[in-house]
Amino acid sequence: MHKVDAIVVGAGPAGTTAALTLALAGARVVLLERAETPGGKNMFGGMVVACAAPEELLPGFWQDAPWERQVVKRVLTVVGEHSATTVAYHGDGSAADSAPAAARVSSDALVGTGLTLFRPRFDRWYAERARDAGVTLLTGCLVEGLVLQNGRVSGVRVARPDGVLEAPVVVLCDGTLSLLGKDAGLHQGFRPDQLALGVRALYRLPEEQIAERFGLVGQQGATQEFLGCTEGVRGGGFVYTQTETLAVGVVLHLDSLKIRCLAPYQLLERFVASPYVATLIRGGRLVEYSAHLLPEGGLKMVPRLSGAGVLVAGDAAALCYTNGLAQEGMNLAMTSGKLAGEVAVEAVAAGDVSAARLAAYDERLRESFVLRDMKTYDRAVHLLHRDRIFSAYPKMVGALMDGLYRSDCEPKRRLGRLGRTAMGGRVALRELVVDLVEAGRSYL
Repeated sequence: MHKVDAIVVGAGPAGTTAALTLALAGARVVLLERAETPGGKNMFGGMVVACAAPEELLPGFWQDAPWERQVVKRVLTVVGEHSATTVAYHGDGSAADSAPAAARVSSDALVGTGLTLFRPRFDRWYAERARDAGVTLLTGCLVEGLVLQNGRVSGVRVARPDGVLEAPVVVLCDGTLSLLGKDAGLHQGFRPDQLALGVRALYRLPEEQIAERFGLVGQQGATQEFLGCTEGVRGGGFVYTQTETLAVGVVLHLDSLKIRCLAPYQLLERFVASPYVATLIRGGRLVEYSAHLLPEGGLKMVPRLSGAGVLVAGDAAALCYTNGLAQEGMNLAMTSGKLAGEVAVEAVAAGDVSAARLAAYDERLRESFVLRDMKTYDRAVHLLHRDRIFSAYPKMVGALMDGLYRSDCEPKRRLGRLGRTAMGGRVALRELVVDLVEAGRSYL
């Protein structure tokens, strides 16, 4: 099959959603994946917000999908020099309280909630649903470049004999660096300060032990994020609960990692060995280790989203953000994939895949929660590029809490004086005021 209606590159959440959207509309679509199986090259911390996009395409999607646990407990731990301070949120979790692992919660109860999952299993299952809908899935296919005709993308070159595949429109979901997007002229490449490296280890533990250690019942799940655990490198750590595994890792900004001259695997090893993590994974067996680049540049990193004959979605479009309290990515990927598929269907049906016609995708993304949320938290993304937030402030919090709870038979001091003592040369008063003002602008 050398000429089809659409080609989608990358069988991750964005690409599979785009291909599924096209197939359900009757288009002949080929989904290309360089790994031997969808998800085979993926590194993923473990949680997704169950968005409406795939549910609208396949009713009952989230009920049937192979997710692991429904997240009802979110924990933030700030690591100081000699202590850690933890803040926890616990939802009622009524949908997952008593459901055994073999049962499935209804999709209506799941949309909008957090779910932990294992991406290789999820991606394979999702790609199979796309194949059932008529998508032609080709794995082990390395796309070497784009086919251009008169300034328009008209296909791809695959590393196979006679490996040119043509289509009126190509949807790029080829990951964070998106070399194909660069070939299409949608961006000029990304800077180290716009990228982060996620390094993750997977530990196997009995389901009962995970539930006991995190205070969970039924299909309930928990996530725990850590700040101040990366030895001054901008970034943080995480532990996500899955059914019989714990995903443990760190996310590190590339430019900060280079300046500190630290090896990411060493930071992961020290994070895993810290007392705040070691007790959670005690007795666990290491079964997997992986690393992956993540887009961390916020709205300013988003490239051109469309051109003549081409659209870009998911991580390839830098549609991912963290506001310091939560990170969104996979739900943005699936929603952008669905919108890209819809615009591609309409353009192919109209026989017009010009840049002007495909620009409808840009507008629909702006109208959706995807770009609106990224705009809402864009200031927060850039606030989190200040080194002292990851080095000085966690130590300040630890010193403040230590002073507040220490009992040494000395007169107690007021909170304001404790705060000034905790600053202790770590942060200048002017810097603190500037950061507080910027935080107010970012979140309020």
